[in-house]
Amino acid sequence: MAGEQVQATRPWPGAVNMALTLLAGIAVVQWLPALPPEWVMGVLVVCATILAWRLPRFRRLAPLLFGFAWATWRGGSAMDARLPRAWEGQDFQVIGHVVDLAQVKAGATSVLLEIERASLAGRAVSWQGRARISWYSKPSAEPEPCSRWQLRLRLRRPRGVVNPGGTDSERSALARGIAAVGYVREDPRNQRLGVATWCLDRLRGSLADGIQARVHDPHDAALLRSFTVGDTRGLEQQDWIVARANGISHLLAISGFHVGVAALFGLWLCHALYWLWPSLALRYPRMQAQALSALALASAYGALAGLGMSTVRTMLMIGSFALARCSRRAKGSSHALATALMAILLMNPTAVLEAGFWLSFVGVAFLILCMDAKGRGLRGFLCELTLGQLVMTVSLLPLTMWFFGEASLVGALSNLVAVPFVSFVIVPCALFGTLLLIVWPPLASPVLRVAEWLTHAQWWLLEQAAPWPGAHWYLPTVTPWALVLAMLGAVWLFAPRGVPLRMLGVFLFLPLLWPVRRLPAEGGFQAWTLDVGQGLAMIVRTRHHTLVYDAGPRFPSEYDSGAAVVVPSLYALGMDRLDVLMISHGDNDHAGGAAAVAAAFPMARRFSGEPARSRVPMELCQAGQQWEWDEVRFRVLSPVARVPKAPANDDSCVLLVEGRAGRLLLTGDIAASTERRIADSLRPGPGLVLQVPHHGSKSSSSAGFIAATGPELAVVSSGWRNRFGHPHPAVMQRYAAAGVPVFNTAVDGAVQIDFPAATPAYVAARWRRMERRYWRE
Repeated sequence: MAGEQVQATRPWPGAVNMALTLLAGIAVVQWLPALPPEWVMGVLVVCATILAWRLPRFRRLAPLLFGFAWATWRGGSAMDARLPRAWEGQDFQVIGHVVDLAQVKAGATSVLLEIERASLAGRAVSWQGRARISWYSKPSAEPEPCSRWQLRLRLRRPRGVVNPGGTDSERSALARGIAAVGYVREDPRNQRLGVATWCLDRLRGSLADGIQARVHDPHDAALLRSFTVGDTRGLEQQDWIVARANGISHLLAISGFHVGVAALFGLWLCHALYWLWPSLALRYPRMQAQALSALALASAYGALAGLGMSTVRTMLMIGSFALARCSRRAKGSSHALATALMAILLMNPTAVLEAGFWLSFVGVAFLILCMDAKGRGLRGFLCELTLGQLVMTVSLLPLTMWFFGEASLVGALSNLVAVPFVSFVIVPCALFGTLLLIVWPPLASPVLRVAEWLTHAQWWLLEQAAPWPGAHWYLPTVTPWALVLAMLGAVWLFAPRGVPLRMLGVFLFLPLLWPVRRLPAEGGFQAWTLDVGQGLAMIVRTRHHTLVYDAGPRFPSEYDSGAAVVVPSLYALGMDRLDVLMISHGDNDHAGGAAAVAAAFPMARRFSGEPARSRVPMELCQAGQQWEWDEVRFRVLSPVARVPKAPANDDSCVLLVEGRAGRLLLTGDIAASTERRIADSLRPGPGLVLQVPHHGSKSSSSAGFIAATGPELAVVSSGWRNRFGHPHPAVMQRYAAAGVPVFNTAVDGAVQIDFPAATPAYVAARWRRMERRYWRE
């Protein structure tokens, strides 16, 4: 019996290895620029089967091959499910239902719509899928979760911007199963067809509205909605800045810790029932009943919270423990985590494309690595709340920098206070108030009022810590080899006692913390035309100085290119200082993001061709201004003087950057009338790269201007399928006739141009080609 007991409690030795091998096979696929053909998947599955069945010595390779084939098939299926390219930009009549909660912001209401039927030009088409759609006018009725709609939509395939340090919306769309994006067109047939009687997301929305109505302070209400039902719609950009500064973003998005608290409550509830009615143990074993009770409440709360990655991971781990307990087989934490990992990978292998997947599983893996030896019960719990915060902060630093380009050095201290207070005080109080909203609404108000006071106090503390040094720590883009070394260093550093020289693991973080930066030599410079859609934003860097020319658009929906593209790109490229911010003129597609850039770099000197239209104080930009940085000369060529009733575009600052072996001409939105004067002011010099005026509009880039400037390369910044038709075909023909190659950010993503101090004149690279992935088009 003793031997049988030992055998029964021994964890399955292959679970962790199988999970890691499966993960490796799936992760490799995500680095491919294109997916292999279908026959390759068939061969891999056959090989995996042979290895697992007939070749025990190589059996461990079977999950690797199967994972590669599985991820390839699912990735290819997701790409094939996208809206066909031939149908892009056309109007569809669709019937579908709303998924999740609507995002309501100034100027737009956005929802996920599961399209059930679609017709094009009056004919039904065999296409279904999930689409992210927006109303730019007020909807005829509230788009509640699970409501069915008949709508006229203008749709296109998911496509995002590609920049250094920027987010990848195409990757996110693939991970979330979004097959199209678009907007609602005005049509008298647009209408809501009905609302499902029972819908979990509708219950979430109802509870969120109930909290909002009973909490006086709108900001505190938004935080409570986030803590309880995972509704982050009411949080502002500043809230996320504070959360990232304190490293507590995971708490706002319903952390796995919250689900664990719900499971613990289920366990205590079951324990109380057996204490009140001991005779229950004669019918149902108490240990198994407690396990199922914990799983039931964790699952209920996880579903109510929106089934985020950390939520699902915790539910699966609790489910693994519950299954082991019900089958009377003891399983360790590592086995439960491995089981949860395999379950998620088999359900959705594209989950590895999301940052939450890696942060969730890697964070828990490090906790298991460090905390399992600290004991169980109260001692282990206290260690997890104290030492565990330091472990999480250090171990997740490489991944945080990889995905977000920033980390918080005060996160361990903030989490030391916030995690226990939010998880064991605020969340239980708020959840109790939420439960009362369902069973007895009048009693919910005082309970939610107490939760409001607690939340307000907690957030005040976090706001005080947000400005501390190190709260926002930025590093240049992390290279894959630096990430791998830093993760190995974290494993070495937090390895169990007995592993020799553990502190040497710190040195493996050095390539991450002090990356090699490739700076231009004296007399050379670098330039990036960022991909900001229909707008313009450029970065020019000499050896010791940086200039930003225009900052892209800002939209009523609060999307700001300055904050979302320009500032992250500067940090990703290793520029933590900005010397000059030059905004060509006041149009939103050039000046919209200026305020965000100025706020991030308040010491930068600021110029504009139209300072009166700027949201931040600017100096007037005018011809004759010049300076020199690191043997690179900067000259302002325009505007000369304000001409009455002249188009605002002709007030654009025109800047010439002259290095030893190459020149760059930045033109803003000037038209043909100003182009002649600019061409006359140019002196002979080395090869010229031209920023195409006015995004390639028909009224610019005259044949005479192209001939007079003689560019070796032209770069146009425009939006994918933009409504203006930029760049105009006639303009492209003029450049082609002059033998000038044209790079377009809408097609190529960000364009990087290096101007060395000696020949060749320039070296150009296109980021959509440099960073090719199978989900980018």
